Amino acid sequence: MPELPSTLGTLKSSKFGDQQMHQRTVKSELRENLICKLQRGDDLFPGVVGYEDTVVPQIVNAILSRHNFILLGLRGQAKTRIIRMLTALLDERLPYVAGCEIRDNPFHPICRRCRDLIAVKGDQTPIAWLGREERYVEKLATPDVTIADMIGDIDPIKAARGGHELSSELTVHYGLLPRANRGIFAINELPDLAGKIQVGLFNIMQEGDVQIKGYPVRLPLDIMLVFTANPEDYTARGKIITPLKDRIGSEIRTHYPLTVDQGLAITKQESWTERPSPIRQEVPSYIREVVEQLAFLAREDKRVDKRSGVSQRLPISVLENVISNAERRALKAGEDIAVPRVLDIYAALPSITGKLELEYEGELKGGDNIARELIRMAVGKVYTNYFEGVNVSQIVQWFELGGSLKLEDAAGSSAMVKQLSKIQGLMEKTGALGLGASEPDAVRTSAAEFILEGLYAHRRISRNEEVGFTAGERKRETPEGGEGRRPPRRQFN
Repeated sequence: MPELPSTLGTLKSSKFGDQQMHQRTVKSELRENLICKLQRGDDLFPGVVGYEDTVVPQIVNAILSRHNFILLGLRGQAKTRIIRMLTALLDERLPYVAGCEIRDNPFHPICRRCRDLIAVKGDQTPIAWLGREERYVEKLATPDVTIADMIGDIDPIKAARGGHELSSELTVHYGLLPRANRGIFAINELPDLAGKIQVGLFNIMQEGDVQIKGYPVRLPLDIMLVFTANPEDYTARGKIITPLKDRIGSEIRTHYPLTVDQGLAITKQESWTERPSPIRQEVPSYIREVVEQLAFLAREDKRVDKRSGVSQRLPISVLENVISNAERRALKAGEDIAVPRVLDIYAALPSITGKLELEYEGELKGGDNIARELIRMAVGKVYTNYFEGVNVSQIVQWFELGGSLKLEDAAGSSAMVKQLSKIQGLMEKTGALGLGASEPDAVRTSAAEFILEGLYAHRRISRNEEVGFTAGERKRETPEGGEGRRPPRRQFN
């Protein structure tokens, strides 16, 4: 890579001295680089799944229109990840006046210090360079953020050392927004900013003017502003002031995965499943589907707060916990392969309950009970996908004839296979999950348990903590062929 110019004179004579280049704004730079990526067919947001036909086209339109924009969505919808990836649309290197707090354009300086320096040194003015990542500034909005944090404040020490009046620009200690000059400034959870800070923001966006401790300072910043917010807060009844809302060019709604397949792809990509371990891990597809279906069902459940949402972090954390529980069992049993079972999903309750914000009805029921119900429903839906139309009456009959089976969490796979093989027709039905007879015991155990859990989810058999799986509803024997009465179902405690 050729050496970059280090003075204003050498900068002028280089390719960076092109008149059109040094007059280009950040928004124009993002637009031009985006156009190049679109022409090449590049992936604009690699790793972001499910937004290709919804959110991404709207972001592209906002950048092409040179808009400041806001991403509105519930937690866990990749809002922050997307805005951080905008740096890929910036130039690889950008020159600025060395030592400048606000990274001034050497050809169009806006701060007093740089204007004075260039007037004295001319072409010998030292030049430094910014990388892409250095041109991104992010702030999480909280109610205690002040104007001094965002815009700046008078620094009496600067005034005393330099012998300046307090009203001089040279006494200003710049805040985050001016320090993001010639870059991207992102604010997460915008409505959490106090009203007066929001006023300062829209004044900068519209006029480039700001008052610091009563002194007017003209700061025509070159900046791209992007925000994130929860839709509940971003309303006239919420905590956003209308003049600021009016000055944001595009309002873009994010969403959770629209299909289970999209959710599976995200969870597989983000979860820590490929981990170093003395044993091999193998996660069956039906276990992944149950974990993902769990999140979809939670988002639809009326007992879960819709305004808070159910983050995509839920299936990610659950899958990691499920694998860890299977790994723990295999290590204790001395096995060389860990295969998660449905039992391990119940063991992952701590990674579910903390991510569910419950309504009043859900609070009465209890987080653990809600989570268990959701797991059972998820197993039922996935079981139907694999076993719809499959005859499992032989398995059900085994329990109706008095059979019962209690599965132990810590039991080894070979011992489990021996127990499960006693149930008529059970091991043969694992073929519907794509298993052959030569599969390891851990794989066969997981598949057989999934079938039993599916039958329990569909109320074909029962289960409780004391005796495990037993018969479900069945007619009681009555004399003389009298009509039997069904006993109450046994619930999972």
